[in-house]
Amino acid sequence: MDPLLLGALVAVATILVLFSGVSVAIGLLIVSGGFLLVFDGVRSLELMPEIFFGKLDSFALLSIPMFIIMGAAISSTRAGADLYEALERWLTRVPGGLVVSNLGACALFAAMSGSSPATCAAIGKMGIPEMRKRGYPDGVAAGSIAAGGTLGILIPPSVTMIVYGIATETSIGRLFLAGVIPGLMLVGLFMAWSLYSTWASGNAATLSPGRYSWRQRFEILPRVLPFLVIILGVLYAMYGGVATPSETAAVGALLCLLIAMVIYRLWDPRALWAVLRDSTRESVMILFIIAAAGVFSYMLSSLFITQSIAAWIGTLEVNRWVLMGAINIFLLVAGFFLPPVAVILMAAPILLPIITSAGFDPIWFAVVLTINMEIGLISPPVGLNLYVINGIAPDISLRTILVGSLPYVACMVLAIILLCIFPGLATWLPDLVMGPSL
Repeated sequence: MDPLLLGALVAVATILVLFSGVSVAIGLLIVSGGFLLVFDGVRSLELMPEIFFGKLDSFALLSIPMFIIMGAAISSTRAGADLYEALERWLTRVPGGLVVSNLGACALFAAMSGSSPATCAAIGKMGIPEMRKRGYPDGVAAGSIAAGGTLGILIPPSVTMIVYGIATETSIGRLFLAGVIPGLMLVGLFMAWSLYSTWASGNAATLSPGRYSWRQRFEILPRVLPFLVIILGVLYAMYGGVATPSETAAVGALLCLLIAMVIYRLWDPRALWAVLRDSTRESVMILFIIAAAGVFSYMLSSLFITQSIAAWIGTLEVNRWVLMGAINIFLLVAGFFLPPVAVILMAAPILLPIITSAGFDPIWFAVVLTINMEIGLISPPVGLNLYVINGIAPDISLRTILVGSLPYVACMVLAIILLCIFPGLATWLPDLVMGPSL
């Protein structure tokens, strides 16, 4: 059978299997095993266990559970609430400082936890009621937190970037650095829209500054600064050549657990067990998907589907930006239905040869892909962050949350356009710190 037609059959079968309710990893294994059995014979199935476990035989994968433990330790404490309060007290003199504080807290907590739902829950529990009490529109209060939570998969350290690096064999250190400037740019765009929409609502009282004494501003810093120092220390260790990402993640996880125990009195064995239990569950899920995606990639390559698609794309006489636009639409639609990790692991084997042959930088593309995945987190039908916000503020309708988040989707689309016009926004910092890529 023609490999391109076979690829279309694989795509349809994968969509049907995943929509049946089967977990992503099991679904990929079912599709992979089925097509290998039919088109490559029974003997091809003998390699599946070896490929499955071979994909997990990587020291770099150790960084995933370590960063997840690091985020879980932070998320299990009042660090999010303290971070929010600290920023509110220090930014109170800034017009519209409350919404700026919320978005800033989302950005910093996202960097500490690496989890979008955890960021929404931690900051939203404090931020949404306070913004509504001060007169901010419900759409701005809920939408800004939902959008701010998505920064967890872009601002380093990001588990999504680690997965992309492993799937495409690109430098995780470069990927982390590539997300810094675009992440800050998104924060700036979110803040600009929030301030404008608040001003346009006509309620000037929401923009008036509050009052906090210098004592109130300084007294909360000891609770927040240790976590921020750990994040900076982890990044310095990676880029200063002190340790590998896996080693720094392990040290960071240990320090975050110790700080949670010392500062927030997380001594209860049941609470510590909950942190380790939830971290293990999430880590196993991600690693299971990585291993299954390795088998899926082998199936695509063994049946010459990946090579044929790349060759077919190469024969098309289309502008490379038209091609990139089509890829963005594909990623956007995929992100509506699947989690970021699944999309990356399924799409990377097919898209990487296409984007490199078209002359695009894979590090730059990682940022574009991640922002597309961020859009999926606040877009139905999955839109995980929307449901998290609805859970912590049930009196705000899901429709209001969705409408309030749509302008932030437009900000993300604008960010992708700016990255296309100025690719140096993603590549300049990695090249500056680690030297030009070969």
